[in-house]
Amino acid sequence: MTLALTGGTGFVGQATLDAIERQGLSARALARAVPQDRRKGIIWVGGSLADRAALSRLVEGAEAVIHVAGLTSTLEPAAFETANVAGTFALIEVAKAAGVPRFIFVSSLAARRPDLSAYGASKARAEKIVAASGLDWTVVRPPAVYGPRDRDMFELFRAARRGVVPMPPPGHASMIHVDDLAELLLALIPGGEGVTGAVFEPDDGREGGWPHRELARTIGWAVGRRPWVPHLSRGTLEWASRIDCAVRRNRARLTPDRVSYMCYPDWVVDPARKVPGSVWTPRIPTREGLKATADWYREKGWLPA
Repeated sequence: MTLALTGGTGFVGQATLDAIERQGLSARALARAVPQDRRKGIIWVGGSLADRAALSRLVEGAEAVIHVAGLTSTLEPAAFETANVAGTFALIEVAKAAGVPRFIFVSSLAARRPDLSAYGASKARAEKIVAASGLDWTVVRPPAVYGPRDRDMFELFRAARRGVVPMPPPGHASMIHVDDLAELLLALIPGGEGVTGAVFEPDDGREGGWPHRELARTIGWAVGRRPWVPHLSRGTLEWASRIDCAVRRNRARLTPDRVSYMCYPDWVVDPARKVPGSVWTPRIPTREGLKATADWYREKGWLPA
């Protein structure tokens, strides 16, 4: 089996390539810059979602497309439309032209509330394009994803190491380890009854998700600290966002768009959108997963030993 993967150089994409290698599969992976690190069974295709010729090379002869690539943070909201909506549409067009039957789209829980952020709205529009494609499709809406290589959640680990983990207003969020998510994406490849045409919201199996304060305290435990966990108001987060954008500019992580959905109190997966147990179940408990992630950060020098 040959797969076509977008986003292969990103956090989730790298974990998906790990899973592809573990299972002895082969894939073409899209990357803006080539060559990339050599991987067994992986052929890198240079290009972007805006490059139709590259996309055609990517999907040629593939049995399934796993569309991971997407823009998650930007200071220009219109860029979400270009990357997440137009990019998805272009990939679907070349997949259909090449006769690829199966299409797995990695969306986001943010798509449930497109009114809260430009990012969520772009993912919701992309989901509609996938559903109308005529392909054999499945949509996956991951909650907060963590694990080795992740730089977004790393900010919380670094803050916990320093003894203070600022969190948004009180709420709950579901979690999933990136390796569990990657295994799910491969488990969905066959499609079939209950999978084709489904929108899934996977998580770590913890009912009701994680209260923000408990999650921060657990990250503190993972790095050997008991941090202070203040809940910041929306106004304070907006003020902090202005500073982050002014200092880090295009590298800012606390953008105004992110503040909007961070303040929403319920990012818990919908049990009605659970993946059938016969297809996939999570295997990494979040407490243990966070500890292993902290160990990885230390090993790589991201956190002090």
